[in-house]
Amino acid sequence: MTLPPDAENRPAHILVVDDIPTNRYVLATTLRRAGHEVTEAEDGTRALELLDGPGPPPELAVVDVRLPDMSGFEVCERIKGNPATAAVPVINISASAITVDDRAQGLYRGADAYLVEPIAPDELLATVTANLRYARARRRAELLADRLNLLNRITLALYGATDAQELVRVTAEGAAAVLRCEAAAFLTAPEDGALVAHTWHDQDTSTPHDGPQVHAVPAWPHRGDAPARARQGQAAAFDLPCLPPGLKAPEGRRTVLGRARPDRPPIAVVTPADAVLTPDDEQLLDQLVQAGALALEALRSYSEEHALALTLQRSFLPESLPETARADLAVRYLPADEHTEIGGDFYEAIDTPDGLVVAVGDVAGHSLDAAVVMGQVRHALRAYAVEGHPPEVILERLDHLLTSVEPGVTVTLCIVLIESGSDAIRVANAGHLPPLLHSPDGTTAYLHEHGPLLGLGLPHPAAHRVAVAPGSLLLLVTDGLVERRHVNLQHSLDVLASVVGETSSDPEEACTQLLERLPPDGRDDVALLAVRLNGTRAERPEGPRPASAER
Repeated sequence: MTLPPDAENRPAHILVVDDIPTNRYVLATTLRRAGHEVTEAEDGTRALELLDGPGPPPELAVVDVRLPDMSGFEVCERIKGNPATAAVPVINISASAITVDDRAQGLYRGADAYLVEPIAPDELLATVTANLRYARARRRAELLADRLNLLNRITLALYGATDAQELVRVTAEGAAAVLRCEAAAFLTAPEDGALVAHTWHDQDTSTPHDGPQVHAVPAWPHRGDAPARARQGQAAAFDLPCLPPGLKAPEGRRTVLGRARPDRPPIAVVTPADAVLTPDDEQLLDQLVQAGALALEALRSYSEEHALALTLQRSFLPESLPETARADLAVRYLPADEHTEIGGDFYEAIDTPDGLVVAVGDVAGHSLDAAVVMGQVRHALRAYAVEGHPPEVILERLDHLLTSVEPGVTVTLCIVLIESGSDAIRVANAGHLPPLLHSPDGTTAYLHEHGPLLGLGLPHPAAHRVAVAPGSLLLLVTDGLVERRHVNLQHSLDVLASVVGETSSDPEEACTQLLERLPPDGRDDVALLAVRLNGTRAERPEGPRPASAER
């Protein structure tokens, strides 16, 4: 509900209750001459029926104290006791109940004023005007409080939007709810620069329609310097697509623009021009648009920071995988979808004189600090491996590094050395998910031996040596591939083993098939390293090759 600018002074619908026709006529005539609409009732029962009837109740009631079926005091009490009519001002009048006790009783029982007959016309009109002014001001304050509360809820929803489509939907629906009219919203999506439009029909209409519509068009459809002119309060031309019929005509609509920074495309809200009637309407709509602009800027910042984070995250990972006769390698690295901050999942593959060292690890947390620690651990791992240290010694040295340089940080890490000159591997696992070995005979098994996490200062057991058949597929993963909410981890590991048993032995094909069969939920990073063990008899020219493009 929106009150027009002169709402507090406009004529009102008034109920006059008196059992004497002459009195009703005098009162009604005086009020009608002042421009008011008057409904008459001869007793309390009829008055209450009119007040409880369909449509809005009268804005004020003039009630005689002496009625044939009940007293005017009782009528007043029942009016004030009904939530639908409690805000209706009641003026008691009487020619006989004129004592101080009578007037006090009327006021105690809910009357807003008490007049003694005969009543001068000016006194009646002044009393009516004063009570209407107060009631309307109170109603306006209540409406504004309700709308501010609604605006607060809409603002929370705006800041909770996770993408441009949700933000434009909440903006359009919010404008429609605040002004109780159809509305449209337009903004430029941070991800691809496309204009996203959303229309919302009048919430109160009972006419069926297709519901909210979201559209995307290539660019902001303004003409020339329209946004700059609009910000300065000058006329501006916009070609707004996808508008509902009620907003098609430019002269019949109102467009409000908002932006958080002058170098950003604006967000726009379009409403019928006649829906914005009061300064309160303007302020509420302006606040909603500004909140939408700030929420859009937050989305843009998120998008930019997320892109920067992904670039930084990938810069910490190997640029290429070694190509060696002992094994064929493939890797997939998928960052989490739901984190602005970067994660700590990593992988490594180094060809050394003792054999091929492959590893997958995970630094606890999602933050820039986690990524920095990930870079430190990965580079230290590479250095220790190149120096020729066995897997368990590498873990011990990394543990000492963490406790000395990054106390309180924990890392899980699984290192596998594919030995030169033998068909065996050595596995050293510091609290990470066990590697999975799929043999050519069809058997699949996890290599469960492991020690404590890195960063705890605890001793690490010797690496476990496992004989492997040529052609076996070794799989190292991080928990983002298998962990799911409300799903037991062991069940997920069993599913992974079953799927691996049905995939190709080619590492590239195996990675692709695994991600198709077990798509990550995006809540955590995923590192997936697949290694086909070729055995000691394999002969292949060596040289570096790039990591998978899906890294």
